[in-house]
This record gives sequence, C-alpha cells and structure tokens, in this order.
Amino acid sequence: MSGHNRWSKLKRYKAVMGASKGKLYSKLIKELTVAARLGGGSPDNNARLRVAILAAREANMPNDNIQRAIKKGTGELEGESYEEIVYEGYGPGGVAMLVECLTDNRNRTASDMRSMFSKEDGNLGAEGSVSWMFHKKGLITVKPGPSEDEVMEKAIEAGAEDVLNHGPDGFEVRTAPADLHAVAASLEQSGLKLGEQKWTYLPQTTVRIEGDNARKLLKLMELLEDNDDVQNVHANFEMDEALMESLSA
Repeated sequence: MSGHNRWSKLKRYKAVMGASKGKLYSKLIKELTVAARLGGGSPDNNARLRVAILAAREANMPNDNIQRAIKKGTGELEGESYEEIVYEGYGPGGVAMLVECLTDNRNRTASDMRSMFSKEDGNLGAEGSVSWMFHKKGLITVKPGPSEDEVMEKAIEAGAEDVLNHGPDGFEVRTAPADLHAVAASLEQSGLKLGEQKWTYLPQTTVRIEGDNARKLLKLMELLEDNDDVQNVHANFEMDEALMESLSA
C-alpha cells in the first residue's frame, strides 16, 4: 500500500472515531454546495453532486444536512459563495503536493498555505509546477469479501483500468475520470458492495521519505487537512507503514 493510500486510511479511521467528524462534515457541506451551484441540484444530471452525496452518506451525514447544503448551492437557501483553488508545491524531502481548496476568501487561504508549507520546510510553487506529475482518475472502493479474481473480472467487464488489492481493507478500482459512475453502477449490479467513490489525483512517480522528513511531511499533511478551506491533499510519497503509524499515533 502506497504511503498516500495509507494516509487516507488513517484519516478515515480518525473520522470514524469522531476525532475529526466535525471538520469532515464541514468540508462535505462545502463540496455539496459548490457541486449544486455549478451543476444544479439533481444528482441524476450532476456527476459531481452524485459523488458528493455518496461521500456524505458514507460519512453518515444526516440527510437533512445534505439537502440543506444542496439548497444553498442552488440558491433556495442563503449561503456562502466558495471559490475553487488548487495550490501546488513541494513538501519536505521533495514530495510533490496538490492541495484542493474551497474558500470564501482567497487572500486568507493563500496566506495560510504559504505559512503551513513554510513551517514544515516546504514551499509553494507556481501553477503547473507539480500538477504534471499527477493523473486524474476515478476511484471506487470495493468492500472486503470477494476474491481478487472475482473483483478483477467484474472490473474489467465494467470498463475499469486497474484493480489494487488492499487485503483486509478490500479493493481499489481505478477508472478514467469520465467512467467513474458507469463502472460503479456496473460493479453494484454485479453484486459487489461498494464504499467510497471519488475522483482523485494519482502520482506518476513516488518519492520515498524517512526520518525527520517523514515527520515533517506528516505534520504538514495534518496541518493542511485540518484547515477549513482544504478539501483534499494529494502527494507522491512512499513511507514505511510502521513508521507512518508511529508518527501518526
């Protein structure tokens, strides 16, 4: 399991345990609102909204909260107006990072990003400085139970690009961005139990880090994830699993 996949698992565990559920709900509400504003309030005609609703349900967000966020996006209820910004930069050890943000104050967010990167020996880069190292992909989690051969066969039939076996954590099915929903629907119809469905940025190459750089990178990741304006953090690091667990404890 790559370092960043392991980081994502630790994040989900913390949310389930309640340590960051409030933060998670806040980020999900922002995404629901923006998705509805950009593409309308019907998930049948708005792929981004469908993904946001699935993420909110996976996090056990009450349906009233979901509907209220959507209505704020469509203008039926009064709400904030958020701007999408992607920041690019390098963390400790030369790790490439993409930080997706939704903000109602661009100046505040830019200042926060510079401060957090600088604090942990990282630096922000110009637009395009690291994005070329990542490919946008659709990602579908298949819950544990079926065999790898079964998931692989059904994923290939559905039009997926790749399947990764994460052992007791289940499987990760990767798709072209535009194929996410079609592949997910096919997998569900085939009887597989699905978890998370989302678009993500996957690195083309990775950087292995350890020691002080590993500690600083995880601290930077935590600072970014804890920021209200940050929606997603993508990075191209590899790290020993035991080291990550000890540093994240």
